[in-house]
Formats: sequence, C-alpha cells, structure tokens
Amino acid sequence: MTEPIQTTEPVKLSSGSTAHKWTAWAAAIQIVLLLVIVFQLNGLGNATIQGAAVGLPTAGAPSGGSAPAPSPTVDMKKLVDDDAVLGDEDAPITIVEFSDYECPFCARFHTQTWPELKSKYVDTGKVKFVYRDFPLSFHQQAQKAAEAAECAGEQDKYFEMHEKLFTDGVAGGVASFKQYASQIGLNTGKFNECLDSGKMVSEVRKDTADGAAVGVQGTPAFYINGVEVSGAQPFSVFQQIIDGQLAN
Repeated sequence: MTEPIQTTEPVKLSSGSTAHKWTAWAAAIQIVLLLVIVFQLNGLGNATIQGAAVGLPTAGAPSGGSAPAPSPTVDMKKLVDDDAVLGDEDAPITIVEFSDYECPFCARFHTQTWPELKSKYVDTGKVKFVYRDFPLSFHQQAQKAAEAAECAGEQDKYFEMHEKLFTDGVAGGVASFKQYASQIGLNTGKFNECLDSGKMVSEVRKDTADGAAVGVQGTPAFYINGVEVSGAQPFSVFQQIIDGQLAN
C-alpha cells in the first residue's frame, strides 16, 4: 500500500501550556488507531489510494468512455469576489484558488502545475483564474506578502507581484516586497504607503473568512466550477476535471 503524498499545508492549532501532560496518552491512542487501521487494511495488498484530493474521481476512465465529472460542492457566484483575475471574463470554467505565498505546497503548484494550466486553458480562453488569499497564521511573512500583492493590484500589477513573491520568495519580508515593487515598475511611494498603512488588511482577511466558510482547511485549495480540489495536485488532475466539464 502506498502512502498518500502530502500536498497541502494544513491550518495548525496552537497548543496550550499544559499540552505536554497529554503526550503519553496521545502516543498510546495513536498506536491503538494505527493497529485498527492496519487490521482494516489487511488483505488489500498493493492497492493504491488515487487522487489525493477532495472531490476527485478515481484516476483513469472506464473502458470506452470518459470518467464522470465530479459534482459541484460550492456555489461559485458566492465564491468569486473582487479579487485578481487572469483569463477571459466569459470563460466557461472558473477556478478559484485559496493560497499562501509562504506555503511550500502553493509554491509547488505554482512552479510545477500552473505553467501548463495557464498555457492550455487560461491563455486559450477556456478558464478564468481567480486568486484569493489564505495566509496561514504560523507563516510570519504570509499576511504582509498577501497585502503586497493587493497593493500592487492598485496599480494593475497584481500578478506581476504575485509572480515575484512565489519565484523570489518572501523570507525578506516587507523590505523585499518593496524591492519587488521597484523591480516591476510600480510607483514605490504609493506602494509603500499602501503596504505600511495596512490598507489591505481587511481585504486579505475577507478572503480568508470566505475560504474558511466553504471549508478550506489548508493551502492550496481550489474550486473548479464548484468542484473542490485540495493540494498541489499534478496537471493531469486539473485536466481531467476541466475537460470533463467542457464536454458537458
């Protein structure tokens, strides 16, 4: 049996001051649960868990036809806000991503899956892509990075900043974001004022609240015409769902 590959950065809950008292009990419970799981899985041999994402159909198509498209779970009209959009506004497919600029799985999606997704579907007018912020509380730079992208959006360069944050990283914090603003040709005075004032704090928090309301529990999380996909999945997963929806 293969273990599912971790593809999302989950929301973490902070521990209380007395958490260490429960360590022994937690370890014992984990052992018992592991034994139960092993017992239940006994006899499955080399079975593989396919499609490590919420709402995905089993990989592969049945003989002589296409795999059925998964059913929508989210109302996209409520999910699409006033956030940055790439692609044709009238595209038949809308993808909303909730993401965190400091999340390694979000970066994996951006470098490994996004380029092909963009070239095949966004650039050809089949997909409208909407990016929404979901900075995780344990990522020190994620909130200000999200604000930086929103501030760049005021000067119509949201996705230019988006690209810099993912490719050049966020470890340098606000000082780096201000350098990126200069590098992509922003009016740095306006950008710095926006970022330093916290003008975009409420915008980022609204994205996070909307994501939590539909059940986002980690990043990245995607909604493709209402179908949820969790994690930095390969291009083939997105292709299967999109092509299935385009065929309907």
